[in-house]
Amino acid sequence: VQRGSERDTERMSDNIRTAVRALVIDHDNHVLMVRLDFPNGSWWVLPGGGIEPGEDEISALHRELREEIGLVDARPGGRVWSRTHLFRMTDPSGHEWDGQSENVHLVRTARFDPVPHLDDNQLARENLMSHRWWSVDEIESHDAENEHFAPRGFADILRAVITDGVPDEPFALFQED
Repeated sequence: VQRGSERDTERMSDNIRTAVRALVIDHDNHVLMVRLDFPNGSWWVLPGGGIEPGEDEISALHRELREEIGLVDARPGGRVWSRTHLFRMTDPSGHEWDGQSENVHLVRTARFDPVPHLDDNQLARENLMSHRWWSVDEIESHDAENEHFAPRGFADILRAVITDGVPDEPFALFQED
């Protein structure tokens, strides 16, 4: 797990999108992820996204879970980690960002079939193309060309959360592409 440092924050710009994500884990310890497709590859990420102006973090998390995977009435648990990821991105509104800072909350739930509240065109505008429940072993052994998991080292992070639970203090991750 790549941990952040004070020096990392010196490289950050003021143009960082604020976001929230959910580590959605079922009773069999499988995690629900969404696949984002871009010209340079695909990334399996946790459901979630940007926090809208005037929206608090938990309200944004509920909205994102409803929109992307159809999960309503989620009960977010503690914050597991925060991640700052520096990379160029354009959001669905056309705003260009230098990266994203996101908090990740644990959500335990029974397994369900994701039925997003956004339609296929809306999901495509967000580059969201697929959903899948994954076990830690499947993530560790997955070897598809141009498919990645975020954050880096995700299988190790997931295994630690399943084994040890939510840490007393959320840990910080930093990634720069």
